[in-house]
Amino acid sequence: MDWLTAPEALALLGTQPQTLYANVSRGRIKARPDPADSRRSLYRGDDVRRMALRVSGRRRQEDIAGETMQWGQPVLRTAISTVDSGRLLYRGHDACTLAETATLEEVAALLWQAPISLGGPAASGQGLAGAFAALAGMAARPMAAGRSPAILAGQAGEVLGTMASALAGTEATREPLHFRLALHWRRPAAADILRRAMVLLADHELNASTFAARVTVSTGASLWAGALSGLATLGGPRHGLASREISALAGDIPPMPEAAEAALRDWLGEGRTVPGMGHQLYPLGDPRCRALLAGFESTATFETYRIAAESLTGDLPNIDFALAALTARFDLPSDAGLTLFALARAVGWLAHMMEQIASGDAIRPRARYVGQGSPG
Repeated sequence: MDWLTAPEALALLGTQPQTLYANVSRGRIKARPDPADSRRSLYRGDDVRRMALRVSGRRRQEDIAGETMQWGQPVLRTAISTVDSGRLLYRGHDACTLAETATLEEVAALLWQAPISLGGPAASGQGLAGAFAALAGMAARPMAAGRSPAILAGQAGEVLGTMASALAGTEATREPLHFRLALHWRRPAAADILRRAMVLLADHELNASTFAARVTVSTGASLWAGALSGLATLGGPRHGLASREISALAGDIPPMPEAAEAALRDWLGEGRTVPGMGHQLYPLGDPRCRALLAGFESTATFETYRIAAESLTGDLPNIDFALAALTARFDLPSDAGLTLFALARAVGWLAHMMEQIASGDAIRPRARYVGQGSPG
């Protein structure tokens, strides 16, 4: 009897990870812990192959292609980051390990594979509105000539520097970005935990905002335009704004565990999900959340929320929960979660945009027409 890893099983099944886990929960595929690593699971090969044969005859090509857009199989080649067996890797390096000591600038140098020097014009406004305005102003200008790796790395430093001037204060210093941000918020004691958070947020393979940035530059647009696309996509409640929803809900539930669970049960009864819990790519828990929460003690409010939410949903908290808990613990501005996300994830956007430009490919998927006159 042979046992397969999750990537091997998914390759045979041609399905999404959650489909594999559903088949395990229904008893169709037997699973067991990996003796070499208790954080991973192995899947019985005979069961996987039997399921693969069952579905192979009824899956149409367009169905398979469509599933890739919903937490499905990979659609782009990248050497920048990946999620592998519950670990987030930046060019082969564990992101949680890097978060112990690395700065965001050091992670940028790793992901960009180039020295990093922040520059660019200072933003005329502050905060997220200032970042939007600065990126839009530069994106509207004619694109500078040259797309060599060295030129692009220099431009990437300018984009990040301009965003930092809006999000972490206009005064450019030699201090790392986490120090600048901590001083900007007048929370110097929070500097190291902000460093840890930004390293963990720097990239997450083909998330929505990164995909938007890659699509933009694949048309020949500038890094400024791609960063603007990324920032616009990040600002949705299902992406960078998720921590704000968690903060609001955590502040509304009662402080006693039983009452908190009852309040969340009512919330679920209205057809809503409990924000901040679970992640499609991490069925055993989001390692970024664990790594960030290890750096500080959550407030009683967020501990009550976590315990009640875990009991009701069976899921573990994700990075959005950790960001909301961080904001509360250090009394940061209400938009701190999105600010941290934007400044950190810009590093990943820029790495992916440079990789996309180097590939020379345009991203242009096809749509499956289902309107009037559809062939079915």
